[in-house]
Amino acid sequence: MVSADQIRTAVGIIGNAISFILFLSPMPTFFRICKNKSVEHFSVVPYVATLLNCMLWVLYGLPFVKPNSTLIITINGAGTVIELIYIFIYLLYSDRSRRTKALLLLFIDIAFIVVVAAIVLSILRSHERRTLIVGILCIIFCIMMYASPLSILKRVIRSKSVEYMPLYLSIAYFFNGLCWTTYSLIHLDVNLTIPNAIGLLFAIAQLLLHVIYNKSTKQQPNDVKSEVALSEVNITH
Repeated sequence: MVSADQIRTAVGIIGNAISFILFLSPMPTFFRICKNKSVEHFSVVPYVATLLNCMLWVLYGLPFVKPNSTLIITINGAGTVIELIYIFIYLLYSDRSRRTKALLLLFIDIAFIVVVAAIVLSILRSHERRTLIVGILCIIFCIMMYASPLSILKRVIRSKSVEYMPLYLSIAYFFNGLCWTTYSLIHLDVNLTIPNAIGLLFAIAQLLLHVIYNKSTKQQPNDVKSEVALSEVNITH
């Protein structure tokens, strides 16, 4: 008979695979940046924000904070590396003012993680307290990240068009949120459940908007649609 732990592991592996695909989804944007040797109008903020999110979840999954969280560490460790590559490319092809801003944000990210880790390790002695504090920070930053794509939902409703919200991304977000919410519920982990349940609700809202406005959408080239959506990709687990 299949145990709850085995089901949880299987769901987590599927969640890892979907999250990894989502981490790679901005690649067309960076292929364009490399090809044109310019960041053009693209912002570094989504990638710096995702980097901070990944680093927080890596900290959360470490044995001295939340034991037995290997799947959380693996996917967010991979996400950290991928986001650092994106930011490096951005720094390489940005002008002086954008590069300065990106470096400042990157420094703030790293400094914040170092401070949080130092406080957690030096002051909090139990796994429960460490999990609580780091988990609360993960929830707060995940909710903040989920708030950023609200402008896209607002645009869809206002224009009655889903041209800037690719269906494949909405489906990927749905299954990503579903997998990680299920994973967190099998052995209840509130810190995982809250942000991923919120993400799942946002994904359902996106799919409903696709159903409602699909027929009224004026089709435009896929690269135009993807540029806006991919620049706002945010992932949580």
